[in-house]
This record gives sequence, C-alpha cells and structure tokens, in this order.
Amino acid sequence: MSGTSEGPTPAADLDRSAVTDSDHTTYHRVFAAAPLAMAVVDRAGLVASANAAFGELLGTDPDTLTGRVAADLVDLASDARSWHAYREVLRGRQAKLRCTRRLKHPEGHSVWVQVTVAPLGGEPGVLLSVADISARRELQARLRHLQMHDPVTRLPNRTLFFERLTAALEAESYEQSGTGRIGLCYLDLDGFKAVNDTLGHRVGDRLLAAVAERLTRVADEAGYARAVTPLVARLGGDEFALLVEDSTGTEQLADLAESALKALEEPFDLAGQRLSLTASIGVVERHAAGTTATGLMQAADTTLYWAKADGKARWTLFDPERNAHRMTRQALSSTLRPAIERGEFALEYQPLVGMEDGRLSGVEALIRWNHPQFGTLTPNRFIGLAEEDGSIVQLGRWALGTACRQARRWQLDHPEDPPIFVSVNVAVRQVWDSDLVADVAETLAETGLAPHLLQLELTESAVMGSAGRPLQALQALSEMGVRIAIDDFGTGYSNLAYLSRLPVSTLKLDGSFVRGFQYEADKNPAIAPNPADEVIVEAMIQLAHRLGITVTAECVETSAQATRLRRIGCDTGQGWLYSRPVPPDRISELLGAQSYVVGKP
Repeated sequence: MSGTSEGPTPAADLDRSAVTDSDHTTYHRVFAAAPLAMAVVDRAGLVASANAAFGELLGTDPDTLTGRVAADLVDLASDARSWHAYREVLRGRQAKLRCTRRLKHPEGHSVWVQVTVAPLGGEPGVLLSVADISARRELQARLRHLQMHDPVTRLPNRTLFFERLTAALEAESYEQSGTGRIGLCYLDLDGFKAVNDTLGHRVGDRLLAAVAERLTRVADEAGYARAVTPLVARLGGDEFALLVEDSTGTEQLADLAESALKALEEPFDLAGQRLSLTASIGVVERHAAGTTATGLMQAADTTLYWAKADGKARWTLFDPERNAHRMTRQALSSTLRPAIERGEFALEYQPLVGMEDGRLSGVEALIRWNHPQFGTLTPNRFIGLAEEDGSIVQLGRWALGTACRQARRWQLDHPEDPPIFVSVNVAVRQVWDSDLVADVAETLAETGLAPHLLQLELTESAVMGSAGRPLQALQALSEMGVRIAIDDFGTGYSNLAYLSRLPVSTLKLDGSFVRGFQYEADKNPAIAPNPADEVIVEAMIQLAHRLGITVTAECVETSAQATRLRRIGCDTGQGWLYSRPVPPDRISELLGAQSYVVGKP
C-alpha cells in the first residue's frame, strides 16, 4: 500500500522560508528608501513598482506610476537604437542598456538623466534606474563653452567655428532644405600689430573685444530678415570670420562685407585712447556640395591676401581665374630648379638690325621654358619667380653659357662674314648672389668667344643708382671688353646725367616710346599718333651719342617706325618688322644670306 504521509514541516524548511521572507522585506525597504530613482519593470514593459525617488524625479506620486509603460516615462522610444536595446534587455537577450535622456519636469524645467536598464538576477522583469546628471551636464556645458569660446572677445573660437563649418558642409545639412550654398567673410585687421607694439596688449585686447561687438551687431542686423544669423568667430590673433549658412549668393556676402567695413570705420574710444583702424576681407561664396572646410578656408585666405595686396581697407571676392593663375605660379615655382637640371629650358634669338644698312649685327638671347604641363612659357611667366627663389643664378649661368657657345658656333660656321654679338639678359640678383665677373670670364674662356661679342643687358631700374658691388662688377666687365646695355630705358629712373658715370655702351629704348610714333594712317587708322614720343626719343638719342653710347629701339613693328627712327639717328632696331625670336638654325640662314630684307620674317 502506497501513499503519502502528512506531518509537520521539517525545521530546515521553516528556517529557509523565514530567511526568504526577511530578505524580501529588507529588499523592499532598501528599494523604497534608496536615493537613486528606481522602478521594477515586468517583461511586458510595465512598471510593477517605483520608489519614492523615482516619483520625486518625475514630480508625481510613485504609486501612480504602477502599470504605466516604463519606456514612455523616460523617453526610451525616441531613438531606434535605444528602443531596440531596451526590448532586447526585456527579453533577456542583452545584459544592460545605458543611455542619456532629457526629461521634462511637470514644473517646467528640464532634467538630464542617465537611464540604466538591467536584469533583476533570477527574478522576472528588469530594474530601471534613473540618475539625475543635470549638474554634471551643466558643468560639462560650461567647460565646453570655455573650450569653444575666445576669452578676450567671448566669440566662438577656431575650434567651434570649424565644427560649425564642417557640419554645414555635410550633405544632410543642405540637401533637405535651404539654398545649398555657403558663404564666408574672412577678416583681418590692418596694422593691428602696431597697436599691440605701441599701446600694449591690454589695449589691443580691448580693441579686439570692441571689434567683436561691432561685428556681432553687423551679423545680428544681417540676420533679422533671414532664417540664419551669420556666425561670428575669432580665428586667432586679429583674424575674424563671418560664416553664412544657406547664403543666397555673392550679393549677400558682398553686402555683409561692406557692412563690416563700415562698422569698423568709426573710431574706437578705449579708456581715453581714440583709435582708428581698417580691415581687409576675403569673400568666398559657393555651392556647399563638393566644398570642403579646408578648400573653403584656402580660398578665403587667398582672397584675403588679394585684398591686402590690392591696398587694404577693402573686401575682395574670390576669383577662380586669378586663383588658377596663382596655383600655376606656385606650381612653376616649385619645379623651377628641377626643370633646369632636366634641361627643359631653351634659347631663341631675336635679330638686332642696323638701321642704316639693314644688316644683322647681333641677336638677343631670349629664354623659353618647355614645360611638360603648361607648354612653352615666355620669360614673363617665370623670371620673376626665379629671382624670388634665387634659381635665377643657376638659370642665368646656363643661359650665358648656352648663348656664348652658340655665338661662337655661328662665328666658326661663317668665317667669311663679320661676327655678330649675342646679348644676354642679367638679373640684378645675379650680381649680388654670384660672382658675375668670374662667371663671364670663365664662360668666355671656355667657349672661345671674344668679349666684345658678348653684350649683357640689365634693366634701367637695376643699373641706375648702382653703387658698391654692382657698379664694380659693371666696371670690371666693361674693362674686360664686354658690352653693357640698359634694357627698357625710359621706364625707370631716367637719370640721364648718371649715364656718364656708368660703363654703358648701349641704351635699349623701351617699346612704349616706339609704339607712340606716328603710324601710316592707311595701315593703322585706329591708333592715334603721339608726336611727343618722337621728340623725346630724338633727344635721348642725341644725348646718348654725345656720351658715346649707341641706341637700340625695341618693338619696331612697321616700316614707318623704322624710317622715322633711322631719320632721328637710331643705330639699331629690334622687333617683329625684322623677325620674331627664332631658333638658332634660322639665324644661321640669315647669316648665310647676309642681306636682311626689312619686313621679311
């Protein structure tokens, strides 16, 4: 016979039950009294119980929260990621969720909280805890404000400016709404360093703060009729930026720049110091699509430089064509020295023709750069760059050697004809940065060219007023037998009396004088003659001849010009009437003919 016996509960079971009840009571007491806001949430997501701190945080009686949807109380469904994670924790598939939320208190103020959802550990449901982090968020916000704002002007600093600029250039910022354009006024105060140097940094800081106030006022006024007020930021030093999101075009930016300049025109009164200053502004406006923060700032910086170079106290609009020229200039500058080593340069020669007999007496060597990307470049594209970076010394030395070797070769190939001289341009930096006299002597010795068959051309501005080393070099070269010519004469100092002190053998009249000569009306009816030019040229020729100096006229283009130059005593002509610059073999052909026909290229 089987059955179950009923009897008293064992003592061990009674003790275990007593302990469990005690733990449960203790848990409830701790839960209710805990300063941390907590709620037990069942598997369905409803509040099973909430403590007093939770009710206080939400401004309500905790008992009224029972049965409420927990996710609604702490806004867990406001973003997809948190909502998904919350449901995974409820289902036991994820260990924990932690996120930050901004809750609205019934009294009207906002409360920042950190929400944590975690399993109860063996018990059904989860524990929802909510920590008030408003004080911490406020501290973080204050620290961020200090980090993102300039202490002198209280404007957004460079970091915050680039944060805003980068955000404005993100596709989602302009694709859904707005104009899809962005504008920037990049401003720099003219002469601010002098204020710091003379009046001290304290006054300088006050001036910067005053400038910031005026620029902020300009931005506020510009934003009255628009959806977005321009952001004013101090980028560092005396540089400010006005960023226009959703700009409507260059006109809006131009108006903003003009307003900024006018606002700064009024003198500043700083603790008894009355200061006036101006500013230069670079203005850039373009489509946001395809624009980067770096590209926009580079364009603005370039345009600000143009405004400074154009005279300051003005705004300048970004010009893609001008920028392309600058980029080309930079590209050429960076490849000049390697190009010399790679042999990318060549010389062409333009004939110098006797005005009386029309015979070839010499040639001017003109350098060309056969650039692999930009094609054949004339000297005006790269000589200035070479002078700036010092590569003109290396380039000039190469041109001198190449021209002298070619002149000697023509002499050897045509021994029956009078030898022609070669004229080589010399930059003033070659005189200062190298031993030009030694270079010439070495080149002549190496090539075998007689010194009188070499002519060195220096510009009038480089020769006039020469003293010290340049004058000594010119005198040494002249004593060596080398001809010295002043190029573009009449455009610089024009100190005629100084000519008698210089070892000059030739004056090359600038082409602007020759172009002003009377033209044959039937050939050039649109060009007005300038009789004064002929009088000036005649006077210069007479003076030069009395000093024992010959005269060459540049840019001779018509037979009428040649006739008049011959009549007033000009010795040599150079220009397209006779020939454009040509390769060495063409000069060889002319030497072979030895009868230069005027007007035939």
